[in-house]
Amino acid sequence: MEKIIENKQKNIDQVDEQITEWDIQAFHRITSINLSQQQKEDLVQPVSVYPTQQSVLALHWHPEFIPMDIIVSRIKATFPDMKERLIIPTQHNVLVTLDGYTGVEVDCFSKAFNQKVQLLLHFKEEKIAKADSLKSILAHTFKYRTSQLVEFIDTILNPKYESRLQEAANKVGANNDLIAFIRIHTNKVKTFLDQNESTIPPEMIRNKLLTNYFEALNDLYESHYIDQAARFIRAVKMIVKSYFSTDYFYRTHEIIEEVRSLGGGIIIPHPEQFWPILLADYDVDGYEVWNPQSQRYTRFLIDVVARQNKSRKGKPILITMGDDCHMGQKLKGHGKQNSEKASREVGVQPAWEDTEIQHSLDMAKVNRQSLIEEYKNRLN
Repeated sequence: MEKIIENKQKNIDQVDEQITEWDIQAFHRITSINLSQQQKEDLVQPVSVYPTQQSVLALHWHPEFIPMDIIVSRIKATFPDMKERLIIPTQHNVLVTLDGYTGVEVDCFSKAFNQKVQLLLHFKEEKIAKADSLKSILAHTFKYRTSQLVEFIDTILNPKYESRLQEAANKVGANNDLIAFIRIHTNKVKTFLDQNESTIPPEMIRNKLLTNYFEALNDLYESHYIDQAARFIRAVKMIVKSYFSTDYFYRTHEIIEEVRSLGGGIIIPHPEQFWPILLADYDVDGYEVWNPQSQRYTRFLIDVVARQNKSRKGKPILITMGDDCHMGQKLKGHGKQNSEKASREVGVQPAWEDTEIQHSLDMAKVNRQSLIEEYKNRLN
């Protein structure tokens, strides 16, 4: 979309409280799932190519609204000599299928340690044909992201949440002028949602809608103002999450029991974010010891799992890695995308080749090829 103005405004007190043509176009752009021909062509061309990697493993990644055929073309271009693969998409609370396997990343709640956690669920495609109970669980849980956006917006606009705003302001140093600016634009987003909710793709109605809108405001305002606004909004979002009702989430043990009844596999992602789950002794297949957001304890986790497996009866705990790629990030223009997230690629997990980590993997007798074979056997 072409910029409607050539020069950025200098400060945030020049904000137009009325909805403008720019606002309408920006909102349409950030809620659209339609791709231009140029975007499609760009998406199938990866930034980096791995010509010698023959085994490709991807158990934690998010297609978002990008068509699967485009993603597959990008993966094949990334790994031109790919011989074997286990690539299972894990959309948030939505089942998605590729290569005869279906996956999902589900939000759930562990009452024992009072925390929302996530699980990666994987199935052979035919096993979820009659998974009505699981589909009902996911449909219910999917709604939480929409509800959280509503509470997110309400926290900014409704005076009853003034204490939350003050808490966020104290954390990031936001002043009254900045908060007024944020309220004006948040109210515009609320108006658009109220008017267009029935026609907006459901997967786009989430917290990122508000943050994406403010990112777009870089076209109108100096970047340091928008950076300040973004920090404040992130602080508010974290506060909203801390207060958000757990009623939308099924209990972790309920999800696990349902998956096991269907013959599915379960991986715990982000272990350093959800560390109490490692002590809960849940019936899972493996731990994700590395992903771009969780790298601090990789060697430690590998060594711990390896020691546990030596004395473990039954199937060993698998050691996995995830790229946590969000494909939609690749469509954002430079300066508006999270560069770290945008750089992630399906199947690219550099820790497998890291010299120090590889030593621990060798001691645990784990590599991509053996993991692909073992997990396929379990899912089959």
